[in-house]
Amino acid sequence: MIFLNDHRIFFGAALGLFIFLTLYIAVIPALDNQRINRPLPRQAKVLTKDEWAGKMVYIDNGCVACHTQQVRNVEMDNVFGKRPSIPADFAVNRRTDFWRNTANLMGTQRAGPDLTNVGERQPSAEWHLIHLYQPRAAIEASIMPSYEFLFIERDYLQPGDVEVKVPEKFLKNKRKKIVATAKALQLVAYLKSLKQSDFTDKSIIPEFLYKQEKKDTEGAQGGENLPDGAELFTANCASCHQANGEGVPGAFPPLKGSPVVTGGDLELYVNIIMKGYDPRPEFAAMPPVGTNANFTPEDVTAVINHERTSWGNNAKKVTVEEVKVIMDKIK
Repeated sequence: MIFLNDHRIFFGAALGLFIFLTLYIAVIPALDNQRINRPLPRQAKVLTKDEWAGKMVYIDNGCVACHTQQVRNVEMDNVFGKRPSIPADFAVNRRTDFWRNTANLMGTQRAGPDLTNVGERQPSAEWHLIHLYQPRAAIEASIMPSYEFLFIERDYLQPGDVEVKVPEKFLKNKRKKIVATAKALQLVAYLKSLKQSDFTDKSIIPEFLYKQEKKDTEGAQGGENLPDGAELFTANCASCHQANGEGVPGAFPPLKGSPVVTGGDLELYVNIIMKGYDPRPEFAAMPPVGTNANFTPEDVTAVINHERTSWGNNAKKVTVEEVKVIMDKIK
């Protein structure tokens, strides 16, 4: 047979088959995906120069090995995003460079939490910097390695330095100032840019599958059925204030025994939750958690009542009506 006897025909046929399969299996489906999966109308903007550099730091340090960026369509993932991820979420991404197509850092392992919406869940740059320098300073049970090499120690701060307020017990030399390097700041800029885009048409948002029935928590006053305050606290507050409410000395203030939590100034309390707080140099700034998480008056009431009755706190619970009046006033 000429096909077997002529090497030019044999290798030409093999090359032709290879090109056909490449086009049919890889190239054409990829082009089709680009055609049918467009960025959402409210898709996050293309990464800035610093955010893109931070993405490179994320890749270089192998963060994708422990963190995913995909909210699966199961209810247990709803703490990581407002909805399940869809192909359009990744349509705005571009190649890392000519040789590497690592635009989508979806990951496969979750040794750490998913980061799809971490820019909204945790918008505080101070928190991220402390967490990178020493994860146990932000989350006591964290298994994440320390990235101290992204920081430098100085005797005195220089103009433009960003100091990281690490609790003293995690400092090797308590006289030194911890300063974030450009790479640390770029990585934090990238993490803060990770925000899940909303659908313009709310009616087409896919629901999470395998839903479990949740019990409503009845408020102490007025018989109100409120969301689970403990669950809201865990999802939005515990990373800084800790599950035991004791915070982190030198970084995040305690809620256990706090005069703000147990006191009678409800307007200040609601303002802090919705608009953030930054009056004390000994602690990192608190971001507007409630605004970022789109808290309703019921959500705020549930969180407040959880904090006022946990960790030995024994303050009077508040009602949705009281909180709603304040939220209407501060809008």
